[in-house]
Amino acid sequence: MKSKINLKNLFELQNKTVILTGSAGRLGTRFAHVLSSAGANVILVDIQNKKNLSLAKTLQKKYHTKPMAVNIDINQEKEVKYLTKIVLKKFKKIDILVNNAHYVERNDPQKNSNFENYPTSLWEKMTSDNLRGLFLCSKEIGKIMSKQNKGVIVNISSIHGIVGADQRIYGKSKLNSPVTYAVFKGGLVNMTRYLAAYWQGKNIRVNTLTLGGVFDKQLHKDKSFVKKYSEKTILGRMAKKEDYDGSLLFLASDASSYMTGSNLIIDGGWTAV
Repeated sequence: MKSKINLKNLFELQNKTVILTGSAGRLGTRFAHVLSSAGANVILVDIQNKKNLSLAKTLQKKYHTKPMAVNIDINQEKEVKYLTKIVLKKFKKIDILVNNAHYVERNDPQKNSNFENYPTSLWEKMTSDNLRGLFLCSKEIGKIMSKQNKGVIVNISSIHGIVGADQRIYGKSKLNSPVTYAVFKGGLVNMTRYLAAYWQGKNIRVNTLTLGGVFDKQLHKDKSFVKKYSEKTILGRMAKKEDYDGSLLFLASDASSYMTGSNLIIDGGWTAV
């Protein structure tokens, strides 16, 4: 007997417990809505407590799910252990982890320094903070998934984790893609492969979602940068936040049940040419 195709069930996350790091950021907030709209109870993990609490209230009211805002620093092992403890106490399981957090030292005047002048202290802080949080969340939540014999991890990366940043597009804009960003996002892609292979036989799927640049009218005021970036994509534009809704849902749900150790690239064709 042929199995029936039910697209709604294929992509649904009804009553799934999802831990989303970096939930109060631009993309994190969008991801929280996408996951909640599919029925998931999203654990919102961020250091921006006010934004996170407000987001939790919005999600509960709009989707009638059970979101939980947790204000912790994922670079602190004790705090990540605390996160898993309170989530298990309330929901008894953790189905999905979305490693979306990305720490940026926005107030450091040297954050946009070129490679030759990039401060060693900033290199150490940026690489340590970003990779440490990824490691701790994957380790502690992976332990639980291993005991459950089931779980899904989605790591959010960038095109600059798989190709070099084209410095020509930045021009005189105050934007750039520092070496630390490439190291973090590139390391994340290969950590996906490592964990997928490591948990072989544990029914834990681990995949990367690699994104192109998302247009933000507050951030991208330099028209020359937007034009140059857009011209490097086949589709001729920067991404909109909603362009990633389907790909995130695909990787988090049973729609990707035969996919692990892979990298799904959604970039408007940037890396195709």
